[in-house]
Amino acid sequence: MNHFLKSVADWMMDKEDAMAKQCAVPMKELEYQITKVQEQKVKVQAQYDDAMAELDDVLKRLEKIKKTETLHCNLAP
Repeated sequence: MNHFLKSVADWMMDKEDAMAKQCAVPMKELEYQITKVQEQKVKVQAQYDDAMAELDDVLKRLEKIKKTETLHCNLAP
């Protein structure tokens, strides 16, 4: 599905590029689209940062558990 959506977006961008060469794209529309994409980019970056922080926390906890397990298993008779 992502490939399909990317193909559609690429097609739309190609059409808008062709229209821009004919001065047929209103500047306000382009500015609006740019603003919306920038807002979406900030939102996606924040979601990515949150997910990475959660994964880093899980990884640290697992490393700590591994250390504890290693100490106890190596010291146990």
